[in-house]
Formats: sequence, C-alpha cells, structure tokens
Amino acid sequence: MTQERCPGSWCEIHRDRISNNLTLALGLVPKGRRFCAVLKADAYGHGIQQVVPLIQAQGVTCIGITSNTEAYAVRNAGFTGTLIRVRAATPPEIEDALDARVEEQVGSLEVAEKLWGLKNTGRPVRAHLALNALGMSRDGLEISTTQGRATCLAILDMLGNDIVGICTHFPDNTPESLRSASELFQHQVSWIIEHSTLDRSHILVHAGSSLTLVADEPIETDMYRCGAILYGILKPELGFQTTMELKARVVSLGDYPKGATVGYDGACRLDRDRRLACVSIGYANGFRRELQDDAAVAIGTQIAPVLGKVSMNTIVVDATHLDDVQIGDETTVFGETGGARTALSATEQQFRTIIADLYSDWGLRNPRVFC
Repeated sequence: MTQERCPGSWCEIHRDRISNNLTLALGLVPKGRRFCAVLKADAYGHGIQQVVPLIQAQGVTCIGITSNTEAYAVRNAGFTGTLIRVRAATPPEIEDALDARVEEQVGSLEVAEKLWGLKNTGRPVRAHLALNALGMSRDGLEISTTQGRATCLAILDMLGNDIVGICTHFPDNTPESLRSASELFQHQVSWIIEHSTLDRSHILVHAGSSLTLVADEPIETDMYRCGAILYGILKPELGFQTTMELKARVVSLGDYPKGATVGYDGACRLDRDRRLACVSIGYANGFRRELQDDAAVAIGTQIAPVLGKVSMNTIVVDATHLDDVQIGDETTVFGETGGARTALSATEQQFRTIIADLYSDWGLRNPRVFC
C-alpha cells in the first residue's frame, strides 16, 4: 500500500521479537536437520524486506514463499540462498519466477511438462516432488492409487535428477495422526527412490510445519518449514512472543442519553446515559465486522467495550468509566498494554479466526511501523 500520512490505525512490528523467536525455534530443530523460514503473505503481514535480514543474520539458508511478488522481494532484500515455493504454481508463474531462482513444487504432469520444456531451453530446473501422504489433498500427488503412481513415474522419467526434493504437508499434528502420516510419507519416499534413478543422499526430503516442530511426536524429515513460530503464534510458555501490535486513536468523545442508538441499523441501544469514544479503525483496517458480544479494545491500560456495528474506518466504544480519556489517545486492539500482552485466545475468540489470519490481514491493510 502507499505510505499513509499520519495514519489513524497502524501495525507495530517488533523485529527484536522476531529475532528472538527465530533463535528459540532453531534451538528446537534436531541436530542435522535444516530449517526453512516461511515468509508467505509478505512474512505473515510483517514485511519481507524487514524480516529477511533477521533471517540471514542467524544463518538460515532456505526461505519458503508462495507468490512471485514475494520471491522477488526476498531476492531484492539480498537473500542468495535456496528459495522454494510452498504451493503449486501455474506455468506462467513458473516462467515469470525464473530470474528469482525459485525451486518449484511439482505434483502434476502439466507442471512437469512446463519444467521439462524450460530445461530443454537451457534454463536450470530444480523441482520438489509434492506428495499427498494422508495430507491436505490440495496440490500433492496421491500415489496410493494406480493412476497416481503412473503419473509419479512419468514425472520422474521426465525430470530425472532435476528433482532435488520430495515433500508433503501434514494436516494434523496430533501424535497419532502425525505418526501415521509420517510413516506413510517415508514409505512413499522409499518407493520413489526404488523406482527411479534418484540418489536419496542428494534428495531433500521435507515435511512438517511450526506445529510439527513443537509436537510431541518426532518425525523423519531433513528440514522443517516454519512460519507461524517466527511470529510468536505458538508456545508462549517456551518464550515465543507475539511480534505485531495493532493500534489506533480516539478521534472523538461525546455524551449520549439513555435510549440513543449506536452504529448502523441501531443495533445497539444505550441502557443508560453513556460517554462514547469513536476510534479510528474499522473493517477496512482489518477490524472484523463479525464480533462477539464481549469485543473490546484498550485505551491506555483500561478496557473499553465495543458497542454497535463496526463501520468501514471507525468503531464506537464505551468510555463512560474512563475519566481521563482524551482525543488522540492511543488505542490497542492487539498488543501490550500496561505491561500485559493481549492473550492470543481472547483475540481469536473476538475475531472468530486464527491469529495468522489476523496478522496477514492487519499487516496488509495498515501502515507498518518497525520497532
């Protein structure tokens, strides 16, 4: 987005917390395994240009992205290591990403044919064969079927040693599910090695996300692909800290009588005289319209309940009990107030979604201030 002048709402990005989270995450990686920092959705809304230097500073040599815009942003930030796409791509995307040196995921003949064609024009090809393996059933090849195995063999025959990795994505990280999916994945990897010219010692076999890294069930993988854990979404008991705060300001204050309605459709009617504050954030800034009845923000260190329906760029809160509130006061939707940080569970309940969704939304809709 274009730089906004004197923004009404903004995200504060704490780079030191990202660095600390990365240090903790790397400490959880078993010896001999690699770590891929996933920076999709513009680093979960935190800004790739700001996060890449933090990744490089700790010696991480692999980054995962989804879009070409992200791929080129990573390269423009100075990263020269391995860059893998963590979803399937269309043939035009693949061709457009060539100069960013993206290692593509292949799970279909169409993509294999595109990569084969590029190879025959002299362009370097490095592909990761994506398997389903009790997985997400979205872009991994299902080789438990006769047709899937035939397709797999055709891909292997077409690309040969240009396949540098075999990957999957686990949908569930409970011990029993993770164990079953991991065992099937390793069995399928063995089948592929047996039915191809691939050298296992030269193939990166990778599976698992942030949730897998912190799961109680160990798995076999050459590399963990982790995003959420970098941004403090998981395991606060291990020291991981949230890395984004969403702020706004009080823009008006007014006294309204009992019976007055608040917001569109008069959805809220005051049960007594109240002092109301209008805050400069709304659904256009990622403050979701579908809120629970106990939705609230913090003005200074005090909690103020949200009243009525959320407007495009404003909300109304009850400030009756806030004697010292003033126009211009900082309002915290998510973050630290009075030395205490907003609980992830409370925010997810308020907005009826997960914090990764909120981070991505807030970071792309609001100006970002880097701390």
